Amino acid sequence: MKVFKLVYLFALLGICNAQSQEFLDPVTWEVKVAPVQNNQYNIIMEATIDSGWHLYSQTQFGDEFEGPIRTEFYYNDSDSTFALVGQTIEPEVAPVFDPVFELDVIYFEDRVRFEQLIEVSNPEDLQITAEVYYSVCDAEKCLPPDTKSFTLDLTSGQAQVVQEELTEDDLIKSQALSLDLKGGAQFQADEQEETGLMSLFFLGFIGGLLALLTPCVFPMIPLTVSFFTKGAQNKAKGTINALLYGTFIFLIYFLLSLPFHLLDSVNPEILNNISTNVTLNVIFFVIFIAFAISFFGYFELTLPQSWSAKMDDKANKIGGYIGIFFMALTLAIVSFSCTGPILGTLLGGSLTSDGGAMQLTVGMSGFGLALALPFALFALFPNWLNSLPKSGGWLNTVKVVLGFIEIALAFKFLSNADLVEHWGLLKREIFIAIWMVCALGIALYLFGVLRFPHDGPKGQKIPKGNWLVGIVSIALFVYLAPGLTNTPSANLKLLSGFPPPLFYSLYDKGTSAPLGLEAYKDFDQGMAAAQRAGKPVMIDFTGWACVNCRKMEEQVWSEPEVFSLLSEDYILISLYVDDRKLLEPDAQFNYAKPNGTVKAIKTVGDKWATFQTINFQNNSQPYYILVDTELNLLEKPVGYTPEVDDYAQWLKNGIDRFRVLHP
Repeated sequence: MKVFKLVYLFALLGICNAQSQEFLDPVTWEVKVAPVQNNQYNIIMEATIDSGWHLYSQTQFGDEFEGPIRTEFYYNDSDSTFALVGQTIEPEVAPVFDPVFELDVIYFEDRVRFEQLIEVSNPEDLQITAEVYYSVCDAEKCLPPDTKSFTLDLTSGQAQVVQEELTEDDLIKSQALSLDLKGGAQFQADEQEETGLMSLFFLGFIGGLLALLTPCVFPMIPLTVSFFTKGAQNKAKGTINALLYGTFIFLIYFLLSLPFHLLDSVNPEILNNISTNVTLNVIFFVIFIAFAISFFGYFELTLPQSWSAKMDDKANKIGGYIGIFFMALTLAIVSFSCTGPILGTLLGGSLTSDGGAMQLTVGMSGFGLALALPFALFALFPNWLNSLPKSGGWLNTVKVVLGFIEIALAFKFLSNADLVEHWGLLKREIFIAIWMVCALGIALYLFGVLRFPHDGPKGQKIPKGNWLVGIVSIALFVYLAPGLTNTPSANLKLLSGFPPPLFYSLYDKGTSAPLGLEAYKDFDQGMAAAQRAGKPVMIDFTGWACVNCRKMEEQVWSEPEVFSLLSEDYILISLYVDDRKLLEPDAQFNYAKPNGTVKAIKTVGDKWATFQTINFQNNSQPYYILVDTELNLLEKPVGYTPEVDDYAQWLKNGIDRFRVLHP
């Protein structure tokens, strides 16, 4: 029997250590007990949390399974010779709103200390068992809940990890969780890193190009370039000055983002707190509406004239390179009425993302580069100035179109506040309807139906540019229309992340499985169904409290192409690793973990979390596996995959492989 145990344990350790990088255990517990007074003792439990991970509070987040898993403590002894004094104490931390669960949550990072005061009747030779049940998450994934048990010795003040004895029945049941998977070697390609910062830089650059087309900036291009090239003593000197002018414009917008890095270093969560703060989101909403009204021409939004006058005066007095810098700063101030709303959009959008200050810097750098490029390029190639269109009414048209865009973006901030406070004002369909009105408003304005104060006399002929942008706006209106329906096409791929989530709807979205799909909650039952149907299987390792699992279901699975593949071509098996439903007594057992400790398999979640770890050397969610009923891997397993096209192609690859194996 001992030989059997050793062989089994060495084999298990060999399998799991082969890809140990995939198995995550980011929390280390240190437990001790200290006397307080009389027969009172303080149980101290400190958790050290790896960087980037967070451990949740004991606070219940909504109803059960509605939010992330809270930390729970249990204390017991066989003789009941001690009593708890009060509740387990934890540090006071301000709650942070989670837009996916629509709940305020509390969590801890780096290190956290919990304390429980107890009173004992006879401390001699008394040992107490303390048990902690918890789950941890990072920005991309949550791990299945884990349980750690400790025995406390009041005399020594020390604690030891509880180690359960492994029986032959435990080892047999542990072996039964292992699958004989085939074909995994061909899917060992390295995962690619995301390039989100490049995308944001590009968006910032596009915002800068839009700012160039406003009445505050566009006329300045030929005037400024001509000033440098004609006013200098020689052509080379003028070109250098113009290039330096463009460089300073870029640096000004880059430097504007640096204070946010200081905020980020003081408290890494401050930008996230800003993005979910109700008051600030409402303020952003009001500011953006004001920007829009200004763009429509009902009032002029400018910085104090004294600021630009002082900068211009310094530029004239100082001269040289420093004078050129103040000229660039003057441009930034004078053009604020046009660039401010666009830059504000970028600022607000960056604060609502997880990247915080770094994303803001990248976005503003792209914005500044787009503004600076024309001054540099036209200085190098002054003949290009002749090809620029003349200033005129078309610049005001650009401002009005941007005004409608500002209104659409303003409601994004109001939506954030609405989700936090559960006002129910901007359900998904209402939000989309507002965006449809904005798209229609752009088209009607460009076609001459709507008029605003700064518009010139109504012409007889609509410019070609108006027709082009107007048709694009009508196309956007048509694209948004399915978002008002209760159909799979209501998920709007191009706008993913902007409207409220799918579940925040005027329609009843309650289903027994995501999106109304048929999903088996037991592996064996699902495989039997796949055998009968002659279909491949997608194993979905998920959790009730898994944020990115919900994102995948609502933003990726709901796409028509993906939904069709899952509902028609696959048998879906969803295994919830945090399901706390108890297994039948004869199905419970102890499992030897790779680090030498023993895990008690008591709940459904314990079973499926261990099942995932044993067979796929991974313990994060979501995690998706494609297999056939003979346990052939059909494609490389993937985790969180927000790109719909990539996920759909992954599913198609699995079907193609299945057809090769089962012609």
